[in-house]
Amino acid sequence: MTTYDTRGKPAYGTQGSLKRRKKLGRAGLNTLAIVVFLFAVFPVYWMVSTAFKSREQIFTTDFIPFPTDPTLEHVTRVFTEGVAGHSIWQYLLNSSIVALGTVLIGAVFSLLAATAVARFRFRGRTSFLILLLIVQMVPGEALLIPLFMMVRRAGLYDQLLGLVVVNVAMTLPFAIWMLRTFVAAVPKELEEAAWIDGASRFATFWRVLFPLVAPGLVATSIFSFITAWNEFVFALTLIGDQGNYTMPVALRYFVSQRSVDWGAIMAASTLMTIPVIIFFLLVQRRMVSGLVAGAVKG
Repeated sequence: MTTYDTRGKPAYGTQGSLKRRKKLGRAGLNTLAIVVFLFAVFPVYWMVSTAFKSREQIFTTDFIPFPTDPTLEHVTRVFTEGVAGHSIWQYLLNSSIVALGTVLIGAVFSLLAATAVARFRFRGRTSFLILLLIVQMVPGEALLIPLFMMVRRAGLYDQLLGLVVVNVAMTLPFAIWMLRTFVAAVPKELEEAAWIDGASRFATFWRVLFPLVAPGLVATSIFSFITAWNEFVFALTLIGDQGNYTMPVALRYFVSQRSVDWGAIMAASTLMTIPVIIFFLLVQRRMVSGLVAGAVKG
């Protein structure tokens, strides 16, 4: 039973027990967060450490948490020998073109569509939103054959542009739904104040709405970049020339019928994660600065 003093506040002993409970609760949540973090990071750490292990350490049955005798053999071999007769830089360039193209085109279309859905009332608006959800529920593999036929009829087969178009189509529904929430959260009074000050609709969109929606645009851009960067099935189906392969498709050439070159796979996969980290570091500042930009005049 809780006791109170003359001022109506909990007695000291009860208040102290509440503080201890809060501390124990925070400690439990922090411990759980650390366990989840380690569980998520361990595969990445194992990939990086395996890239620098010798062949004997990779195939040994003993548990070796880190390379005792680090070697650059696998990394050097990936750079010098390449994959399927092409340099590893060619595949990294192809993946970068596809991922950046998906981000840029998807950002434009998703922002305009999200603004229209959030700010305007038109016939079929609800049906359009429901259709976006339905598209998200359909697995990409079920759309593989019709998309292949459409890309081939459009003359985009075996071209990186065709792969960009498909990736944009696959990531656009999620991006529109996420950005719609950000646009709807921006008070419409800010836009009306800009109109009263004489700003045009485009100036209001660019100087008021866009900075406030920038964090959501960055979040969707990260999602689109990672999705396009790691995509394998469509890249394998829509690209026939080995010189146009992306990195996920190129990695399969390290697997043969008789053996698997784990050292080269881990080395190439480690190199493959670097552009994603660089992209995140470049856009994460915009995610923070966009939270307060555009909300004031001047």
